[in-house]
Amino acid sequence: MRGFTLIEVLVALGIVAIALAAGLRATSALTLNADRQSSVLLAHICAENELVKIRLARQMPGIGDTSVACEQASRSFEVRMSVLPTPNPSFHRVDAQVFDAGAPVLRLSTVVGRY
Repeated sequence: MRGFTLIEVLVALGIVAIALAAGLRATSALTLNADRQSSVLLAHICAENELVKIRLARQMPGIGDTSVACEQASRSFEVRMSVLPTPNPSFHRVDAQVFDAGAPVLRLSTVVGRY
């Protein structure tokens, strides 16, 4: 009766270890991607909320920068609004950039006109 040699067992264990490491790395990448997608979705909601507030105000926003806290799904974001003039004085450009712990997550821009 013949069994496996030590070298054959070590090679098989090496192959299994490499396969498990690759699987772990792929799982880690998928988890990070899912977290990133969640952050972008929540940041998008925060940015859209602030841009809708400006549209619903029915008046031209003042030029300048503001910062607003936004909490979505028990996560805290910071929305930095920047209102800039355009070549046409009837319009202003509005940028909403969302940060999570100081790191930029998303930027949305729109143009608001006189009502």
